[in-house]
Amino acid sequence: MTRYRQSPQLPMWLQDSRPGTRTADYAASEFESGGLEEEQRPTKVDVESYTQPFLSFITQNPTVFHAVDAIANRLQSNGFVKLSPREAWADKITKGGKYFVERNGSSIIAFVVGSDYKPGNGAAVIATHVDALTTKVKPIPTKPTRAGYVQLGIAPYAGALNKTWWDRDLGIGGKVLVKNSKTGKIESKLVKLDWPIARIPTLAPHFGAPASDPNPNPETQMVPIIGLDNSDLAGKTTEDIPATSRLGGVGAFTSTQPERLVKAIAGELNISDYSSIINWELEVFDTQPAQLGGLNKEFIFAPRIDDKLCSYAAIEALIASTSPTTSDQPHDSPSPNSNTIIKL
Repeated sequence: MTRYRQSPQLPMWLQDSRPGTRTADYAASEFESGGLEEEQRPTKVDVESYTQPFLSFITQNPTVFHAVDAIANRLQSNGFVKLSPREAWADKITKGGKYFVERNGSSIIAFVVGSDYKPGNGAAVIATHVDALTTKVKPIPTKPTRAGYVQLGIAPYAGALNKTWWDRDLGIGGKVLVKNSKTGKIESKLVKLDWPIARIPTLAPHFGAPASDPNPNPETQMVPIIGLDNSDLAGKTTEDIPATSRLGGVGAFTSTQPERLVKAIAGELNISDYSSIINWELEVFDTQPAQLGGLNKEFIFAPRIDDKLCSYAAIEALIASTSPTTSDQPHDSPSPNSNTIIKL
């Protein structure tokens, strides 16, 4: 399927190409009749190729930490300079410069200084949020094994953990803080267990009342299962494990976490010393990949669209507006007299 994309030379009122609008109808009729000049005519765009970068962005970056990291790498590859929030910027920022700064790995601000900017001039700002409605792994997520099923304690974030989370293939990922044994410094690492390791199961409707509870308790009835363990059937609990036998040893962060989850994350990051894991912030996410849908592939079916769609569009617009159209043409700021700022 193809769509028309308006040429930059078209008048501003022609830039809206939504089907059914005066703009789209005029552009289509003029294009077909030859009323537009050759360089003004809309060009056909292959929808699958055009949307693939966004679909890949959604699929490959399931947590806010992965999304911010991907955006930072994209900015750096397009000439943006990373600034430290711990340093003064007075001697680092110049007119026409392109910069960005991260905070906690979960938010990012990118901005371009106008080439003719003067103190007191205005700024064009786009603000959105790059995090998504999701669920997070609790600080101490270990829950008693019930009926042979290992459970994981999770908590809603931004209003998530509702019935739309039931019976989905869920992965786990996020940021892990690890102590470097050589330098003693704390390093931040990203982890992504993107295969289905968790699921919030439901009962079939023919089980009657237990399957049709309109207000399930999220603490007891909307808990994901992550494995099998028959120890509870023998009357054993996690409290029966000696403290000295828990991963990382007495007082270690990992000793408070589900053992198999610790081993999975440590294995993914090639960590052999469990006690070096100081902390982590993990999200539970839908592993279903983003893709096009509809008979003519006119829809985007994807998790976490709110509000990564706006974040992605804002960053791509900023990059495009500061990129040269030819190899011998230097970039300029979107508005030479002011600053352009994107806050995610």
